[in-house]
Amino acid sequence: QVQLVESGGGSVQAGGSLRLSCLVSGNLYRRDSLAWFRQVSGKEREGVAAIFIGGGTRYAGAVPGRTTYADSVKGRFTISHDKIKNTLDLQMNDLKPEDAATYYCAAWSAEGTSLESGLTDARYRYLEAWGQGTLVTVSA
Repeated sequence: QVQLVESGGGSVQAGGSLRLSCLVSGNLYRRDSLAWFRQVSGKEREGVAAIFIGGGTRYAGAVPGRTTYADSVKGRFTISHDKIKNTLDLQMNDLKPEDAATYYCAAWSAEGTSLESGLTDARYRYLEAWGQGTLVTVSA
């Protein structure tokens, strides 16, 4: 059983920075992809950034450490995985009011599909596991 616990959410002014962290504990089993998603009340959950951590079933382009980002956060957010601390971090810079949301940490098995597919389509996220979320508010 894998457990994902997020922390680091809070309030920040536009242009500011926050660093989210997700403690990953337990057995990942075949889960080889970690990611951050976000959701605003009344809207669908959207993928923010993902990282392939290896193991599981690989596809030809799967390289441990490879990352992918939603277009809306490219150049501002950075996802990273610390194997020693077992944490998944999201460094968020130049935050905008539209970044305000509840952010969730997730893990899944790609089963040979691409990281991008898993970030954007739930059909490609096998053995999904989710954290409880952490709230980020950004004031203009």
